[in-house]
Amino acid sequence: MFNASPREIGLVLDRGSEMSVAEQSLKLIGLFESELLLHLMLCHWNHPLADDADFRNDLLETAAEVLGASVQGQKLIDNLPPAEMNLVAAFWYAESTQLSESDLPDDEQITQRKEWVNQLRKAVPSCFCASDRLF
Repeated sequence: MFNASPREIGLVLDRGSEMSVAEQSLKLIGLFESELLLHLMLCHWNHPLADDADFRNDLLETAAEVLGASVQGQKLIDNLPPAEMNLVAAFWYAESTQLSESDLPDDEQITQRKEWVNQLRKAVPSCFCASDRLF
């Protein structure tokens, strides 16, 4: 029987390591678990494109770019230091940016996508602020 803990096999973000949250998240973004997390987040908060594999892949790629920029020190979200950018915030930022840069008129799908962005930020506010503000 396999008895290793999640930390021993590297599935837990180690806040005590020398790697920042952004660096650890960037390492995780290529794993199947990140794809699964994104799909579950899209489905749970009723994103209209949750079942579109191409959309999910594009969002994953954009989130990877967000994490890469954060690792380089670029601040993308107010109240969230670049080093503390995490997967959830990167997914949120990637979709928010796509929506803000879109020149598509507000139709039902765009409205639902904006609602997903709003719901996600309200549901997990701790992903969008500096860790020292949590206690």
